[in-house]
This record gives sequence, C-alpha cells and structure tokens, in this order.
Amino acid sequence: MMEMDPRKTIESGPMTRFQWSVVAIMIGLIALDGFDVLSISFASPGIAAEWGIDRAALGLVLSMELIGMSVGSIVFGRLADGYGRRTTILACLGVIALGMFGASTAGGVVSLSAWRVGTGLGLGGMLAATNAATAEVANGRFRSLCVVMMAAGYPLGNVIGGSVAAQLLAMYDWRAIFQFGAIVAALFVPLVWFCAPESIEFLMHRRPAGALAKVNRTLVRMGKPTIDALPEVEVQREKAGLRTLMNGQHMVPTLALTFVYFAHIMTFYFILKWIPKIVADMGFEPSAAAGVLVWASVGGLLGSALLGLLTIRVRVFWLTVVAMAASSLMVIWFGQSQSDLASLSITAAAAGFATNAGVVGLYAVVAAAFPTALRASATGVVIGIGRGGSALAPALAGFLFAAGYGLGTVALLMALGSLAAALVLLLIVRHAIAT
Repeated sequence: MMEMDPRKTIESGPMTRFQWSVVAIMIGLIALDGFDVLSISFASPGIAAEWGIDRAALGLVLSMELIGMSVGSIVFGRLADGYGRRTTILACLGVIALGMFGASTAGGVVSLSAWRVGTGLGLGGMLAATNAATAEVANGRFRSLCVVMMAAGYPLGNVIGGSVAAQLLAMYDWRAIFQFGAIVAALFVPLVWFCAPESIEFLMHRRPAGALAKVNRTLVRMGKPTIDALPEVEVQREKAGLRTLMNGQHMVPTLALTFVYFAHIMTFYFILKWIPKIVADMGFEPSAAAGVLVWASVGGLLGSALLGLLTIRVRVFWLTVVAMAASSLMVIWFGQSQSDLASLSITAAAAGFATNAGVVGLYAVVAAAFPTALRASATGVVIGIGRGGSALAPALAGFLFAAGYGLGTVALLMALGSLAAALVLLLIVRHAIAT
C-alpha cells in the first residue's frame, strides 16, 4: 500500500479498461434516459388517435415527465451528493421501471400524465447522478470527453429506442413502447450493482463507514495502487444544497447556467417532442414519423460525437457556444415546410446535430464549473429548474399550433431559446467560470 491521494492518481494517470467500462455503463443509463423521455413522443400519434385528443391537450401530456424531471433532478441531485452516486442511480432505475410500466396501463390523459410525472422523477435524478459519476471516474485529460460521451447516450437511446419503437408500433399498439422501457430499466439494476462502484471522490469527501475498504476495492479494479489510510479531510468542505449554490462565488454560475439550460432545452424539446406528431399530421404513418425522429437522433449522436472529439483540442465552452448558435439556425430551417420524408429526415437530422451538441457541451461545462461537494447538486439544480421551465416548450408549441400558427412561425419562435442561451454563455458565463 502507499500514502497518496487516489484522486490525484486518477487525475494524472491513464484511463484503464475498468474506468472506460464504468463510463460505458453511464452512457447506457443515459441512453435509457433518452429512450424513456421520447417514449411518449413515439407513442403520441397512437395515443391521440385512440383517445381523440387535440394538439393542445397532447402538448400538455408531452410535458408531464419534464415536470417530474425538474423535481427529480433537484431532489435526487441533492441525494447523490449526500448518499452516493451509485445508490441514487439504483433508486432512479426502480422509479423509472415502475413509471414506465404504469404508463402502459393508463386508460386516459389524467392517469397517463400522473405516470409520466412519476417516471420523470427518476429520469431527472439519473442525469444528475451520472454526470457526477462520469466526471469523477475519468482522468483529467479525458474528463470533458467522457462527460460528453455520457451525454451522447441520450441521442444514442433515441436512435436505438426509436428503431425498436418503429418495430413495436408495426406489430403492437403504443403501450408496448412503455413496457419495453420498463424491462430495460429493470435489467440495468444488476449491471450497476455489480459493475459500477461508488465514486472514489464521493467516498473520500463524505467518508461513510468502510470508506477506506471501498476505495481500495475500486482502486484494485482500476489497476491503481491502494492506500494505507484516507488523506486528511479538507479543512473547509462546502455543504451541498441550493443555499450554497445561491451564495458567494457559485451564485452567478448557477443562475446563468440554469438560464442557459432552460433557454436551449426549450428549443431542444420542441424538436424532440413534436417531430412525430408534425410528420404524422402531414399524412405519414406513425411508424414513418418515428423514423424521422430517429434521423433527428442520428444527427444528435453525430453532433455529440464530433463535439466530444473536438474537446481534446478545443475548449468545450467555445464548442458549446457555436453549437447553440447553429441550433437556432437549424431549427428555423426545419420549420420551412418540407413535403417528403427524405427532406424531413435531412432537416431533422441537422436540427438534432446542433441541438444535441449544445446540450452535451453544456453538461461538460457544468461538471467543470463546480467542486465535488456540489457537482451533483449543481447539475440537479441547473437541469431541474431549467427543465422545469422547459416543460412549457411542448405545451407552448401545442397552443401556438392550436391558435393557427404555421410550422415556420412556431419553429422560429422556439429557435430563439438556443440563440438566447448562446448570448448568455458569451456575455455572462464566460466571465463567471474558468472552463
């Protein structure tokens, strides 16, 4: 054994196969998150047809899990800083599995909305916990890349899940989509339990019972030297929570990044939530509409991958600013009437490319902006409050459509969110944090 701080060993050492495997599990969890969020979008044409609900009512249903995600991000983010990233992830998986199965049993708008809110609690908490876990298992050189790769799991889940959804819709009704999500969530529980140990940074910060033994077990699995004793506790440890984030040096980054997330995610969810219904209303089959959403997700996956690779050479902050500006332009382009599936797929892919790149870049910016004690809480607050406001996006678009506005006008208005986000990053966030 050795006398050293394992956090410094991880920070400066090479990434081992075990570390990459944990990152891969986090990617899979966010892929599940991505599918489960969009499951209602894949199912929406069938739900609208079966229950006879209009666009305004459907827009409210599409927003329900976003409300749950808002609360879940804040609550579970705080729990992840208090009780552990791994424990929180396991709890979120249980909530997601229950909520997805419950949605498949819904018999009306009210019960479906309730189950989607419940599912959203787990989905929101998952992202806050995995963002922290990924940042803490990675070394210094590849941390931004790993966080971006984790966030890229979201469009990966859209692509894989969308392909599965298209097949399920061709054989069964919309309920099968939710049942599939519940099964996958349940299968992730043993994978996380056995293959994703608690973050060493968290263990060393919180010092729970048996922390030294747990740290050494993880170090062995990483192929790193073990230690004789835990290093001395930091003299001043910041207490996780909203009060700390809203005071002192953390206040401006918290408020600014929350607005940035809120504004950009409005644009992001307009695209993801409304593509299937927009395409279906043009006269195409629900399975074809799901296919267009898959292309949007393919574009998102490519945008995430490209941004991740560029982080090795270019500061993630500037990549995120460019991605958000491009997002605004691409969504406006999507709003220009497209009459065939090929054109719809191309414009959807372009919009997905830019919007997803902006989201994954922002996760890396948030992870770098806050210390270990606040990382999950900060992620939870930024995502939770921001996403709570973004729950208005599908509903707002639904009311605009119902009021008689065309796709071009609605897309233009919703694209302003990404533009505002880029401006706040440039004018405020750039001066408040070092990224």
